[in-house]
Amino acid sequence: MSLVFVISPPRAGSTLLQRMMGAHAEIFTHPEPHLITPIAHLGVYGNVDKAPYDHINAAKAMHAFIDDLPRGEQDYLDALRAYADTLYGRMLSTGDASYFLDKTPANALVLPFLQRLYPDAKYVVLTRHPLAVFSSYANSFFDGDWEAAHEFNPILERYVPAMGTFLRDRPVPLLHVVYEDLVQRPESELERVFAFLGLENDPDAVEYGRSGPVKKGMGDPMTVDRAGRPVTESVDKWVAELGVDSEKRSLAERMLGQIDAGDLAAWQWPVEAIWAPLEAGGGTPPPKRKRNAYTFQRQVMLALKKDIHRRPHGKIVKRLKYYCDVLLRE
Repeated sequence: MSLVFVISPPRAGSTLLQRMMGAHAEIFTHPEPHLITPIAHLGVYGNVDKAPYDHINAAKAMHAFIDDLPRGEQDYLDALRAYADTLYGRMLSTGDASYFLDKTPANALVLPFLQRLYPDAKYVVLTRHPLAVFSSYANSFFDGDWEAAHEFNPILERYVPAMGTFLRDRPVPLLHVVYEDLVQRPESELERVFAFLGLENDPDAVEYGRSGPVKKGMGDPMTVDRAGRPVTESVDKWVAELGVDSEKRSLAERMLGQIDAGDLAAWQWPVEAIWAPLEAGGGTPPPKRKRNAYTFQRQVMLALKKDIHRRPHGKIVKRLKYYCDVLLRE
């Protein structure tokens, strides 16, 4: 069995890419299975805030147990992989394809774990103009209320750094696809994807609507099924929205102001290009960002976080976190 993960934030075109890739005879896909994120938060690599058991001490006990396994962490990863392999494999067995495609957006938030679990899988990383992503998210789920959408889930501040680091470090075999290129040149972009997977090109996969109906997942856009092939009508929808709404424009500036320029560049949307579509639509770019307390704080935090698991202060931080978790537990 071969796995391919589409790594993408919500509302970046992952359903479109999934439908096109899934039209290839050698690729089987299914609505977002969410198999990875739960096992990434069992207490070893990540934890949950609440659980119907003592998850804090359970995590500590699991670490101790894993330390005594013959191969330590590798044995634990083997066990988790066996679980996921069984489910992916059983689903794949319902068809004749060789690849199973998982495009669960939340996988992008557990990439350090996922790359340990599946270092040999193929990863297709899909990015889109960050403000187009957020505009689609707010309009799809919050009736266009950007403030409510951001308060509920600051997706740009969560997904852009996580995926930016992944794109820069390239710890696993990956291919970067940009949404704007995908919808403007779908044939050539899809050919790149199939070549990356070692598959024969299937030009007809662009017309994914011909492959028949598919089971829909949570939050899948209706326009994908309605169009039946890539369209460009959504590329710059966000421009008109921000051009007439100063409050949304202000929030957009605040969100982007909290994202490292290197992460934006890794997405293929460097700071100097972010506002270009708005300028072309008659808007004006925001003033150049000045260094402030937040940017200084972020620089300090990034410096402390770098290699924290291998530096002396990392052990102190972990110990403090354990005591804080115990004291603050309800």
